[in-house]
Amino acid sequence: MSDPHRPTAPETAGTPARAELLPTAAPVARAGIDVAGQDDDDTQRSPVGRLAATVERLRREVRAAQTEADGRALIELAKGILVERLGCGPTQAARQLAELTEQAGMSPLEFAVEVIDQASGDRLSEVTTGFLEHTAGGGEAAASLRNNSYALMLRAAESGALAARDAQAVADSLMEHALRPLGAEAVAIWSLGGDGSLTLAGSAGFTAAEAGRWRYVPPGVATVARRGLGGGGGVGELTGHWIGCLSETGLPSIGQHQYPDGGRAAVPADTGGRILGVLEIVWPAPMEPQPPQIVRQVEALAELCAHTLETSVPRHPDGDWRPGVLPEVTELMDLADSLHDPTLVLVPHLDPAGELLDFRIQHVNGRFLDPSGRPRAVVNGSLLLEAYPMAAGESELFEQIERVYATGEPFRAHRMRLTTLVDDVPLAAVADINISRHGSCVLLIWRMEDETARLASLLQHAQRLGRIGGFEENLLTGEITWNVQLYGLYGKSPASGPIPLEDLAAHAHPDDAVAIGRFLRTLLHHRSPASTAFRLQRPDSVTRHIRVVAEPELDSDGRLLVVRGAYQDISAHHWTEVALAATRDQLAHSEQQARERNRLTLQLQHAIMPPAQAPLDAPGLQVAVRYRPAETQHLVGGDWYDAVVLPSRLVLLCVGDVAGHGIDAATSMVVLRNALRGLAVTGARPAQLLSWLNMVAHHLTGGVTATAVCGLYDPERRTLRWARAGHLPPVLLRDGEATPLPLVKGLLIGAVPEATYEEHEVQLAVDDTLLMYTDGLIERRDRSVEESLTQLLAAARTVPPTLDQQLDRLLTYSKSDTDDDTCIVGVRVA
Repeated sequence: MSDPHRPTAPETAGTPARAELLPTAAPVARAGIDVAGQDDDDTQRSPVGRLAATVERLRREVRAAQTEADGRALIELAKGILVERLGCGPTQAARQLAELTEQAGMSPLEFAVEVIDQASGDRLSEVTTGFLEHTAGGGEAAASLRNNSYALMLRAAESGALAARDAQAVADSLMEHALRPLGAEAVAIWSLGGDGSLTLAGSAGFTAAEAGRWRYVPPGVATVARRGLGGGGGVGELTGHWIGCLSETGLPSIGQHQYPDGGRAAVPADTGGRILGVLEIVWPAPMEPQPPQIVRQVEALAELCAHTLETSVPRHPDGDWRPGVLPEVTELMDLADSLHDPTLVLVPHLDPAGELLDFRIQHVNGRFLDPSGRPRAVVNGSLLLEAYPMAAGESELFEQIERVYATGEPFRAHRMRLTTLVDDVPLAAVADINISRHGSCVLLIWRMEDETARLASLLQHAQRLGRIGGFEENLLTGEITWNVQLYGLYGKSPASGPIPLEDLAAHAHPDDAVAIGRFLRTLLHHRSPASTAFRLQRPDSVTRHIRVVAEPELDSDGRLLVVRGAYQDISAHHWTEVALAATRDQLAHSEQQARERNRLTLQLQHAIMPPAQAPLDAPGLQVAVRYRPAETQHLVGGDWYDAVVLPSRLVLLCVGDVAGHGIDAATSMVVLRNALRGLAVTGARPAQLLSWLNMVAHHLTGGVTATAVCGLYDPERRTLRWARAGHLPPVLLRDGEATPLPLVKGLLIGAVPEATYEEHEVQLAVDDTLLMYTDGLIERRDRSVEESLTQLLAAARTVPPTLDQQLDRLLTYSKSDTDDDTCIVGVRVA
């Protein structure tokens, strides 16, 4: 069954029908619907059948209308030919055409085609005549109709090709008027470059994505189109490359996924002996060998393509043909190819209103290097924002190109950041940018930052900052290589030449000759890596401390070939070490002095208040004392206590705390403690004793301040008379209760020249315990004195069997966190 979707050439005896040459199967025909009017009542009566018949009828009407319009155009063309040849007007030419048509016994359309063919005398006329002769048959009237219809289509294809502005319009015209009647489904017009590359100049019947993937074929890639350049396709002596089934060849080609089993024809598009490209035609199904008439028809179509490629593609002086390039761009492309940096030639891409939308990458030179590593073929021919969508982003590259295009003012940028997207992943590179306008085009040059040069520059900066210079000495040739940094370390000019390793001692301090000799023996004799430090004596009389490191390179026989190494100026490091050594010595001396001072302080403190106090011999009274020095030696303080029986048989009980720490606090404590003992011998009361002690502290000790509690216990009456000078009051333990004594008034010692103090007397009973202490027992940084005193009272309510156990328990459960000295005096009435 023939394809109902497109007109077919008539069948003749001994020639395969068009459906056999170019087998197609229309969807409607496969559905079993006879669109040619066969008697199938069930099908005709079904909704699907009626719909298919209607669609086919509308198609026939459209084709008839197209044929009628093309026929009128050919008749008008024939009239024009008669006007030119007979020198008459249009009306006379129309009358003459009618008379000649009647005399020839032909239809007006047939006679018009005959006039045009005789007038043109081109290859298409010969092809048309041969093809019509080849397809004659099937009835005289039917043959005449088919011949005229196909002749009209070929002439329409020729007219469209000649009037087309580019190869894309030619592809559309050939597909519509000349190739669909042959059963073809797609066509591609390739432009041949001077380097053997193929560029897709125009196509029809392929998806946009497929055409985009095949817009450029690099040289040397074997495809169907490239085989067409070599000729010989295995079907007789055909020109070009004819393939019955693409999948059997294994050759890649455009549309290979759309038409994997279809036939192909790739015919060179040549004119005047020059091959300008290839015409590739695609059939959807396998193709049988073609008769010479079909081959000549395809060759004529290829010649039309060559005419378009020749007129729309300017030729480069060296024979390179470049598709779609305006003449003014050719010189710019030549300029880009002569540059040593990656270069893009950009042409403006305008909308129908003439507004700039984008720039087309018309050409990339041979040194082009894509920031993301893509090949030239992927970038060449695409839109700038399509290839580099990030150009309008952070770098504002696209805006700069627009400005240069609009103003003509060149733009240059150093180390501009270029960002590209590859598989939705942004890749960044750094380049120097140069943009300039030439006519209506823009030249974009970028110089990618060379990784090797960048690393070399980085190494130079690192050597400069580290004051390092490298060298290499060839022991066979005697050639020595120094870098610039090493000449600077030596204080020499590069013109003076380098210094061999063997002469190193002559430029060093004499005291370093032994170290340098050991270095050279290890390196040159033992052939092992070596290093040493020495003092370099430069020509400018400056001495620098230098460290040299070197390693030998041996050949396969173990012979020494080359020595490589580096010098580093370590003068700053040397003097830093000297300063650090002096600082360490000074710190060690200071630490030793501090330790000696603390040792003397502790010795003085222990001499005055030994840790183990002898029991006090007092009738009816138990006395115990505790002293806990500070854990940190530099916090040795001035806490003191005293418990002594006076000549009057009264017992002096006191505790005190001198402000500050260290040797001054300890010596001040000794003064106050001994002064209070001496004053107590006078028999004065506690208030008077503190008043005198205040005068001693203020006038005789150089501004010492202290707190104290002073009490006199009378064993016969069991009474305690006491006074305080800014100190915490004593605590009385009686019948399981702990209460502080009343807070009598009294300034701290040494605050004013003269001070008076209040006294208080408390009557004690048997088993009463009285505690006197310094603030090191209860003081905390995070709590008030009142809260700390409350905790002490709670801990003191538990009364152990002995007084010593009581004091030890208080020290054990003390919650003080100031790391201060602590003194406790405990008295229990027996």
